Amino acid sequence: MAKNRTSAGLPTRQQILDFIASSNTPAGKREIAKAFGLSAQDKILLKALLKDMSDEGLIDVAPGRAFHKMGGLPKVAVLRITDADGDNTWAVPERWEAEHVPAPRLRVREMRGKRSALGVGDRILARTEEAGNGWIAHPMKTLARGEELMLGVLHEEGGKLWLQGVEKKERRSWPVSDAGGAEVGDLVLAEKAGRPPRITARVVERLGDPFAPRSFSLIAIHRHGIPNVFSEELLEEAERVARHPLGEGREDLRHLPIVAIDPADARDHDDAVWATPDDDPANEGGWKAIVAIADVSFYVRPGSELDREARKRGNSVYFPDRVVPMLPEVLSADVCSLKEDVDRAALACHLQVTKSGALKSWRFTRAVVRLAANIAYEDAQAAIDGELENPLTETALRPLWDCWHALNAARDKREPLDLDLPERRIVLDEKGRILSVAPRERLDAHKLIEDYMIAANVAAAKALEAKKTPVMYRIHEPPAREKLTALKEYLKTFDIEFALGQVIRPATFNRILDRVGEEEFRPQVMEQVLRTQTQAYYGPENVGHFGLALGSYAHFTSPIRRYADLVVHRALVDAYRLGPGGLTAEEAGSMDRIGQSISQLERRAMEAERETIDRYVAAYLAAHIGEVMEARITGVQNFGFFATVEGVGGDGLVAARDLGAEYFHFDEAGKRLVGEHSGEAFTLGQRIELRLVEANPVSGALRFELPDGKGSAGGPQRTGRPGKGAPKRVIQRRGRPGNIRHNGRKR
Repeated sequence: MAKNRTSAGLPTRQQILDFIASSNTPAGKREIAKAFGLSAQDKILLKALLKDMSDEGLIDVAPGRAFHKMGGLPKVAVLRITDADGDNTWAVPERWEAEHVPAPRLRVREMRGKRSALGVGDRILARTEEAGNGWIAHPMKTLARGEELMLGVLHEEGGKLWLQGVEKKERRSWPVSDAGGAEVGDLVLAEKAGRPPRITARVVERLGDPFAPRSFSLIAIHRHGIPNVFSEELLEEAERVARHPLGEGREDLRHLPIVAIDPADARDHDDAVWATPDDDPANEGGWKAIVAIADVSFYVRPGSELDREARKRGNSVYFPDRVVPMLPEVLSADVCSLKEDVDRAALACHLQVTKSGALKSWRFTRAVVRLAANIAYEDAQAAIDGELENPLTETALRPLWDCWHALNAARDKREPLDLDLPERRIVLDEKGRILSVAPRERLDAHKLIEDYMIAANVAAAKALEAKKTPVMYRIHEPPAREKLTALKEYLKTFDIEFALGQVIRPATFNRILDRVGEEEFRPQVMEQVLRTQTQAYYGPENVGHFGLALGSYAHFTSPIRRYADLVVHRALVDAYRLGPGGLTAEEAGSMDRIGQSISQLERRAMEAERETIDRYVAAYLAAHIGEVMEARITGVQNFGFFATVEGVGGDGLVAARDLGAEYFHFDEAGKRLVGEHSGEAFTLGQRIELRLVEANPVSGALRFELPDGKGSAGGPQRTGRPGKGAPKRVIQRRGRPGNIRHNGRKR
């Protein structure tokens, strides 16, 4: 390796990275050699060093042999325009081979005062500049257009075939020059052909019926580029490692009645729990607990093909009708999944919990477990409530509940952010057709598992800190001042004072909601409090978890479906000397880069899941076109407001032009539209009756109008094919919390 070579003039890896980052021009081998004054012999060593850095994932090479930081961009790059609305233009790199990092999105900066001449699909050569947390592109020249794949649905109009994109914002249809065997109504992938103004669409792949049960998630998978197929070579590797014996030296926990409590239809079981009164006199009245987590790090070793693919995916993606797993099914649903009456490898977190719910001590071991049962949330709750007989009620469940009461009391004392945000449940029949959409019930059984997972996550972070080992933290920063200022102005409209000078804690927001009580405007205040929060992410620098009111927090409990948890497992294996599969030096030195990548991949998954739910909701509501329904305003802009159907979800627009002849002013501080003469207001969070006039399952878009029909452009439009009949099947999606306290288990 080049790191072992020595030369008086050869720069270090970091010096090379710093030079590449600071250079105003593309930096190739020649430029690097010149900058460091290298001799002919040094240049030979430099070539080998640059190859090593490329192999290690530190740098990448752009066309023209110029280098740039892996996960970054060349100083000059070919970009493709993805959005151009006249005011802002955005682009992505046309060539992007950093498999572990999603391609960045760049804001294209053109001459001030000039309207953009660039359109979607245009290709440009641009100088790139990293600015803050984003990138800026400075166009140098426009290039000939390349191929661009579009996802859309074929329809016929005027005797011709047209392609309508699946994006909510897509208003334009493209004439089809080659249908490739696809028919009207088919969901297809197509490429643009021809030159302006005669741009047409040429179908390259027929995906099938867009209204078929599995198409809604398929649209999201294609649109977001989510890898959903494992190669044959990788599947063979998974089968091979799945046959590994559990290994020697594991703590034997098979005698304990450890149970997993999960959704009824869960296919992968990351975690299982056990608790009993503590016999340690120093912890009188306290508890001993074990949180046993699937030992994925034993099977998925650093540098393996399985590891590379898992990091590329970042996480499993959960749709109502399918899961796109991070790991092949032989691991995710079988060998790594903790199941009843089967020996399984686990990483066990042993906890001492005081009678007040504090964590007194913790330790981690590799163990072998044999679960006493896999129990559904509803069944565990029914057993505790005495509504269902279960042989494990007194031996396993009751001690778990008793210990949880202490953990829950400690949680209440900590006062994390507590937002009552219901989760939607999609109810499908056996063929995958939608029967209903409804809020998911919140049980104590859900809260119990969440609090045990939070405790284990805290223990993992603190254990690694004590061992001075790198930690992949789950970070949730306090709200930014500008968001707090906006909240202050908003609360003023309800005569609620909010002091910016105070120390902001999660409890600060809970007090605001306590003051609101059960007033009619409570949902809108809750909505604004949520919008004030920052987005959680992963990284090695600890700034705490604001929402959970915790100083040290890591994700440890879901390594089957989250790469972050796998990294934490490897760190614990290394820190506690637990055998093979520990954190490598390369991983330890790349924690920041890995954190950025998996944070971006998580956001991609969340967006894809949310869009798919919107499509299911639109398909369900398509059977109710023309009906007046209870809704709540979820967003207000100067061009109108967005509303969601109460208890169902799905955002739809009521355009300002459809509010009648009166002019409506946009009150940004109050998040409302106010009539110039009548004073009638449409306010964020307001409950309102609206008529549904359009529901598009392919894009997930809804459109409403006021019940009196102001602005209506004709009769109701019906879009979609609602499902009918057949026995229902409830799809429970893991990882979609309805309350921020769920962050311990899922977020």
